[in-house]
Amino acid sequence: MYSKFLHYDPKNPLWQDRDRLVLSKGHASPGLFSNLAVAGYFDKPEMETLRKFGSRLQGHPDFKCPGVEFCGGSLGLGLSFSIGMALAARIDGKNHHVYTIIGDGESDEGQVWEAAMAGSKFRLDNLTVFLDRNFIQQDDYTERVMPLDEELVGDDISEMWKNAARWKVGDKWRSFGWNVIEIDGHRIEQVVKAVHSALQTRGTPSLIVARTIKGKSVEHMEDNPKWHGVAPNPQISPIIDLELDCQFLIAPSIIAGDMTNLENEVKRAAHRKI
Repeated sequence: MYSKFLHYDPKNPLWQDRDRLVLSKGHASPGLFSNLAVAGYFDKPEMETLRKFGSRLQGHPDFKCPGVEFCGGSLGLGLSFSIGMALAARIDGKNHHVYTIIGDGESDEGQVWEAAMAGSKFRLDNLTVFLDRNFIQQDDYTERVMPLDEELVGDDISEMWKNAARWKVGDKWRSFGWNVIEIDGHRIEQVVKAVHSALQTRGTPSLIVARTIKGKSVEHMEDNPKWHGVAPNPQISPIIDLELDCQFLIAPSIIAGDMTNLENEVKRAAHRKI
């Protein structure tokens, strides 16, 4: 977004004509912070201070960090906040665009749907929302907690992910009057095409449903609700880092907590990477 679409000035974070990016699902703040660092809002080494006492980079976005537009934390609020920003831009005669990222677990909140009605009512075509559709929230799969598509029976979430006939959340938003675009959120070319399409839409806000896999490319983390809020064991982290580069399979014994063969596994992963 920062390299292709957002108009911004890292030397003047409060520039009035900047585009706004609101991260409503604030627990994804490391992703926002890393993009802000690359965009030049602060030096990249500051990322090492993430969640440390006194750091500007905490577990949820905070205005202390330059480039942050919304203090995320309590889920369900970001879309309403974004609608206010989009309305203010219209009233002030500004041409900037508001982008918002919401979660599918977050969509359990009724305020999300109140905001969806308001966005359509006011025909906010200067608002584009991304729905991170990864099917996982704090307690379990979303379709077990509060289905957005259909209730999950058994553990067939991977089949649901693949079967477009079972995706209903887009139809919900269409019924509210939104322009809906559904994509594979891991395919950059699809993301770019979707944003271009949203920017060309007139008279209605746009929702981009980005189907994603939580923990993608890390074996045993992919599509696993148990990893929603769990930090990897520091001893396993080097293997995970290598796996992201070479799609290396972490030994199940290590995942289970047996570190006796850790050194050999690290060497094997390093060899695969070479």
